Amino acid sequence: MTNKTLDFVCDGMENGGRFPVEHTGRGRDASPGFSIRNLSPEAKTLAVTLEDLSHPVKNFTHWVIWNIPAGGQIRGGIPAGKRVPELGGACQGIGYGFHRYAGPKPPKGKTHTYRFTVYALDCEMRLSPRSLKSAFLRGAKGHILQTGSITADFE
Repeated sequence: MTNKTLDFVCDGMENGGRFPVEHTGRGRDASPGFSIRNLSPEAKTLAVTLEDLSHPVKNFTHWVIWNIPAGGQIRGGIPAGKRVPELGGACQGIGYGFHRYAGPKPPKGKTHTYRFTVYALDCEMRLSPRSLKSAFLRGAKGHILQTGSITADFE
């Protein structure tokens, strides 16, 4: 039986800790890397979302990417674009109005909490790059083998 919880480490980030500046809109705005610890052997692809849990729009999406080939690592610094050839053609949907990673950048003086969620799926998703996180989650229903998440704050 597969462990439903996906354990992972996000570069420079502890669960419940602080978001590293280099991965924010006040730094390099580069996506962090992830090391997956207990990936199900049935997993075909991975997906990642980044949400602002403190935003007035509930769980505001900063990033959504799917069809990353399943494996023990997701590299950092994923370039902008609807498709990412370096990641087997992974698809970046619309988050924060873009087809790219958009790191935290809350209003000055405000602390927001952000959540990365990594999904292990038993298939490749057939979604348009114009898709939002909600469409990804609807399409992934019944195909999610494992999920894991971490949260971090940024001011």
